[in-house]
Amino acid sequence: MSALLTRKENGAVGTATPNAMYDTVVPTAETTRGRAANYVLAGLRLALGWVFLWAFVDKLFGFGFATPENRAWINGGQPTAGFLKGVGGPFGGFYQSMSGSVLADWLFMAALLGVGIALTAGIGLRIAAVSGGLLLVMMWTASLPLDNNPFLDDHLVYAGLLALLALTNAGNTLGLGKIWARTPLVKRAPYLK
Repeated sequence: MSALLTRKENGAVGTATPNAMYDTVVPTAETTRGRAANYVLAGLRLALGWVFLWAFVDKLFGFGFATPENRAWINGGQPTAGFLKGVGGPFGGFYQSMSGSVLADWLFMAALLGVGIALTAGIGLRIAAVSGGLLLVMMWTASLPLDNNPFLDDHLVYAGLLALLALTNAGNTLGLGKIWARTPLVKRAPYLK
């Protein structure tokens, strides 16, 4: 087997290294449709990054959208308490036991901030996809049984979108993904892409 694999897709010839776990097949001659797809993925990445960052900022300062000012984290509020106290369903006991835990609050806020920054900057999308996906799946299980659908809600859709963004190197368009991938740290540990 050769060091490079070649394939033809939509009229463009692309190459890839055999290590498909860390590399994608990138067309050598970018098509209009490919460029458009890259910008759509970048827009989705930025939008989802804002969802995470806004949740962090609103819980930190209590702007009154989802968190009233008197329950803001900087005012002594507990970011996870309001949601976790009311969890019922099959995982109710598990989540209620975490309600108000300092560790749960710090992990939750760190995840919101970290995933939001990674998505917005276009760096570390693989770690953001795993950690953000785990957070979203946990939030989905805390929402069971769902009110409007027997199985699917926005938490699972966002988790799937995180995976897509990481798998397609969506941080390279309108982000710092290419620069990040060239750093010595990421070259030594490509899972940090």
